[in-house]
Amino acid sequence: MNAPATTELPVVVIGAGPAGLAAAAHLVDRGIEPLILEAGQRAGAAVREWAHVRLFSTWGEVVDPVAEKLLAATGWTRPDPAAYPSGGDWTELYLQPLADVLGDRVRYNAIVTGVSRTGRDRIVDADREQQPFVAHVAHADGREERLFARAVIDASGTWTTPSPAGGSGLPALGEKAAADRITYRVPDLTDPAVRARYAGKRIAVIGSGASAFTALAYLADLAKSEDGAGTKGVWMLRRGISGSTFGGGEADQLPARGALGLAAKAALDEGYADAVTGFRTEAIERDTEGRAILVGEDGRRLDPVDEVIVLTGFRPDLSFLDELRLGLDERLQAPVALAPLIDPNQHSCGTVYPHGHRELSHPETGVYLVGMKSYGRAPTFLAMTGYEQVRSVAAAIAGDVESADRVALALPETGVCGGAGLFDTPEAREADAGGCAPTQQLVQLGAPATIGAAAEKAPAGGCCGS
Repeated sequence: MNAPATTELPVVVIGAGPAGLAAAAHLVDRGIEPLILEAGQRAGAAVREWAHVRLFSTWGEVVDPVAEKLLAATGWTRPDPAAYPSGGDWTELYLQPLADVLGDRVRYNAIVTGVSRTGRDRIVDADREQQPFVAHVAHADGREERLFARAVIDASGTWTTPSPAGGSGLPALGEKAAADRITYRVPDLTDPAVRARYAGKRIAVIGSGASAFTALAYLADLAKSEDGAGTKGVWMLRRGISGSTFGGGEADQLPARGALGLAAKAALDEGYADAVTGFRTEAIERDTEGRAILVGEDGRRLDPVDEVIVLTGFRPDLSFLDELRLGLDERLQAPVALAPLIDPNQHSCGTVYPHGHRELSHPETGVYLVGMKSYGRAPTFLAMTGYEQVRSVAAAIAGDVESADRVALALPETGVCGGAGLFDTPEAREADAGGCAPTQQLVQLGAPATIGAAAEKAPAGGCCGS
């Protein structure tokens, strides 16, 4: 089967999440046909897995303007811009309606297993850029298909590839064997079965970002409830506790993000969790009752815990892009030109510079990684960043270089000086000691919001990622 002329082909968009659907909307707005391939059964499949978590961004910050215009033609109206949606709200009230408007341009249960140039593996130079892209797709019924494209936008995210507990970036020894005691997600404590699993238990939380804050706040709420008495969190930190550990507090320009860190601090101060600092997990062993014993690289062996919640970030799955010529930073696995702008050793959510198609481009012309996946292993992604990315990329694909280059994005400051990825060096500790975060104040967040609950309640979580 010969591929049709490149100009006649759609743009393949991998993933029907926030960034992928926004990319499709921008392409449609420019008269370019997208073909969205979604591995899940519905739009926003990854977001649906954290439906119980409330975002720390408002509706006004998580709806793409061009997507809103497409939806408005159907009579859709955006929820209160000042309200905070849960992941469930986001999918049901925005992502799924947007996918429905895009209609049969969205294909579900379609897993992309490989992308390449038609008739060219990554070695071959001859006539390479004149060849269309080809995507191999596996369907739920076992059928395989190949689809041709003029360009490829990978918005598949990083949700399916969480980082392990091991302090070296590798799974801790025994981590796989202890899988029955470990989760890599913030547990949904509104689910009775999940709630019963954690109620009254001693639970290790490994990680230092927004997801870890959320888990600690949820466990504290569980401990305060009638059915959760005795619940105890053990917060495992690879660094020490300093001025920036809990985020920017009241200095954060996203108030809900600041409140999340304060809630984690309250969990510690009120005795619902203990902190173990300078601990990098090397092994996970089991005691005679099957509980997990965390062993540190320094030889410390902690008291047994009933459950382990690993929230150490995510990393991109690049396996199906192996035949493409990608230019990725050796540390972050993000596009080379973007990596210095998002390096977590230097930047927080609010200090990332505006960027677009040029920073997202690769040696393989016509391929773009957008959304959370564009950040590689960097954790500080916001939905509004992805929307500006795909606006620029769609303009570039359409040949409107002037618009594509005109990137502008004002992100809310975190209230934390510098980055979040500094290691435990004397310089880092000194910088933290002088930090710009304000004195932390105690706050209490309510129980995890149920889907569709009134959004004016205090936000209980969320993450930079979309």
